[in-house]
Amino acid sequence: MDVLEVAARATETGPVCDACLGRLVADRSFGLSNAERGSALRVSLSLRDDEDHEPVETADCWVCEGRCTEFDAWAERAAEAVAGIEFSTYNVGTRPPPLIEENEALLRADAGLDEDAGEPFKSEFNREVGKRFGRFTETEVSFDRPDVQFTIDLADDEIDAKVNSTFVYGRYRKLERDIPQTEWPCRECKGSGRQGADPCDHCGGSGYLYDDSVEEYTAPIVEDVMDGTEATFHGAGREDVDALMLGTGRPFVVEVEEPRRRRVDVERLQADINAFADGAVEVEGLRLATYDMVERVKEHDAAKRYRAEVAFDADVDADALAAAVDELEGTTVEQYTPNRVDHRRASITRERDVYEATAERDGPRRATVEVRGAGGLYIKELISSDEGRTEPSLAGLLGVGAEVTALDVVAVEGEAEPFEREAFFRD
Repeated sequence: MDVLEVAARATETGPVCDACLGRLVADRSFGLSNAERGSALRVSLSLRDDEDHEPVETADCWVCEGRCTEFDAWAERAAEAVAGIEFSTYNVGTRPPPLIEENEALLRADAGLDEDAGEPFKSEFNREVGKRFGRFTETEVSFDRPDVQFTIDLADDEIDAKVNSTFVYGRYRKLERDIPQTEWPCRECKGSGRQGADPCDHCGGSGYLYDDSVEEYTAPIVEDVMDGTEATFHGAGREDVDALMLGTGRPFVVEVEEPRRRRVDVERLQADINAFADGAVEVEGLRLATYDMVERVKEHDAAKRYRAEVAFDADVDADALAAAVDELEGTTVEQYTPNRVDHRRASITRERDVYEATAERDGPRRATVEVRGAGGLYIKELISSDEGRTEPSLAGLLGVGAEVTALDVVAVEGEAEPFEREAFFRD
């Protein structure tokens, strides 16, 4: 149908403002606001019909009931809702009153249009308020994951402002043993520190099995610097509590909820964390990251290189040790869930590859074993056999009991891909 015929039918329904009139045919022209489009239609109708088609005051419009005059006011309210919060991207959503949506449907039907013709009132409201908000705050709209999101509820005259999380990526080295990656609540008291009226005997009343963690050395400082409400530590896997994490470190992300600051000096933040950890943990390569980085880190299943100090129950010949290690190299190991983690992980048999293995005999009953293996390979059990739960194993091949007395993660491979690509970082 011709746009002028659409406009003529629409104006016969009652007073319709320029924005609501132009919205009917918003999909047929570009470069104009709906109000400008509606005004042009009235002029064209006047020229065609040789009679005046006077502009309608928006407040008198039976379709939007004056809401199209409120774009500036809502943009100002949105700016007030996030005063004092740093952000560079935003998005606006609107919940229109049901009556306005009904009025829109009636107007389209009376104008002879399909129900999905033109542009919905909600879309125009989002765009027009968003444009004004962007000008007020000198920020950019984002339809992916903006720093702040607004939901305007016109019926209840309310605006909800959500401040989305921000993220800091880095790599950590753990230089002292008996430090878990994250907080480890006591199983007996479930983190309460109490057993009835008395302090928990298992954790000494602290609620945690370990006083420190990599998370505790990092996340609270990031949260404080970014003035957030909570911080969560996400690691690319985890090493055993008693293992060191060396080399270039393990990738991690700290997620900070509702931050008031996003633009921080990451070099200073890194220095603050390292000073606080006082040699127990070191972080490096801190960068502001995107939301996508969390998934990348959590799904990372990189190969790792380990160094284990091993004690044998009986003397081991150097040739026998070399032969056993050679047999392990390149093999696919079947590992049933280890006894030590069976209480918190599903009981399954997993296959993991041993890419490389070497050993240096340090004495009749001692050796240093280095292994490069697939992500998820249990190294302690690869050495000990874990009562036959891991096949093959160094102990099984030697026919001698073996135990890891000290374990170091020497390298977590693959940091550059997919972690350190520019697409996953913020300026």
